[in-house]
Amino acid sequence: MHAGKRFRTDPIVWLTTMTPEGQPQSTPVWFHWDGDVFHVFSQRGKPKLRNISSNPLVSLHLEGGEEGSDVVTFEGQAEIAADVAPATSSPEYIKKYRRLIEGFGWTPESFAGDYSVALRITPARARIWRD
Repeated sequence: MHAGKRFRTDPIVWLTTMTPEGQPQSTPVWFHWDGDVFHVFSQRGKPKLRNISSNPLVSLHLEGGEEGSDVVTFEGQAEIAADVAPATSSPEYIKKYRRLIEGFGWTPESFAGDYSVALRITPARARIWRD
């Protein structure tokens, strides 16, 4: 499946949350798809965490291809997952982002320390459009 390949290789997905006032807020995030859920790590105190705490309904969007010809979106529910191990415990995540982690001056361990809040996003509906 083409979308499955993109989950392994695309570096970002846009996470859209809703502010308590009802304003959609989109943020690019790094992610790992395990086949059932999306895993995202966040810094503490970020607006997306407050938004998810007040409304767990979210959407995820991969970057579209040229002229919007390769669109993958998900709607689902996010949770702040205290039971998830740090990013360094996910070899797939570290392998996917090692170059970027090092490029930003982190080690996997320092990245995991800075991005210590785990999110688990369970999709409920997918829309895939490919021209």
